[in-house]
Parts: sequence; C-alpha cells; structure tokens
Amino acid sequence: MALERTLSIIKPDATKRNLTGKINAKFEEAGLRIVAQKRIHLTKAQVGKFYEVHAERPFYDELCDFMASEPVVVQVLEGEGAIAKNREVMGATNPADAAPGTIRAEFAQSVGENSVHGSDAPETAAAEIAYFFSGLELVG
Repeated sequence: MALERTLSIIKPDATKRNLTGKINAKFEEAGLRIVAQKRIHLTKAQVGKFYEVHAERPFYDELCDFMASEPVVVQVLEGEGAIAKNREVMGATNPADAAPGTIRAEFAQSVGENSVHGSDAPETAAAEIAYFFSGLELVG
C-alpha cells in the first residue's frame, strides 16, 4: 500500500462532548499519524462550499446547520492506505451498523451526528485537505 494522506473532521457532536483526544487515540492506535490539525468554527457558507457536492440531497441544509453549530477539528491523517484505514476506524455512517470498537459505534449519537468525517478517495482527499490547509501546515 502507498503512503497516503486523508482529511478527517471531528464533528460538532464530538467536540461538544470533549471527545477529540479519544478519537485521535483511535487514529493513532490504527497506525495513522496526525500531520496537521486545527480547531475551527465554520460558518454556514464555508460548510456549504465544502459539502457542495451534496447540495441537491435532502439532508444538505440540515448537514450545513449541524456542521456550523459548534467548533470542529479538521486534521490530516497520514499512513499506509490512510483513506481506507481511516474509513475502517470511523465505522459505518449509521452507528447501528458500525463494527464494535469503531469511532461511530462508540461515540456517534445518530446517522446525522456521527462524530467524524473522512475522505472517500484520493481525489476527494486532495481537494478536502487543500480546502482547510496550506502546504506549509502539513508537517509530516
């Protein structure tokens, strides 16, 4: 597997409950390194631009409201097969379907408030990382 980078967002439901450290520990235990990280409070416009691929979906407005409701932690994870590894560690979107020990199985409150976001492909990861970080901020 190739060394990859992927974007991870610890969502408002998790930051509000002070779960950042526990979630980061799961990433690190899985062999992923955090090479950039910052806590930010996104505006609805910033969230809307980030999730614009979902603009026609019925959940879009609710998602934008939720993601702008509290601070989030955006970070870049690095490791062998980081995109797939991150998605494995996160677990299924629906916490009821998430494997035991995954972030969503342990911390998600619902399908919508599922604690984390992760890139789904190399192209998506590159675009999502560039949305939040300059090259100077990636310090792997």
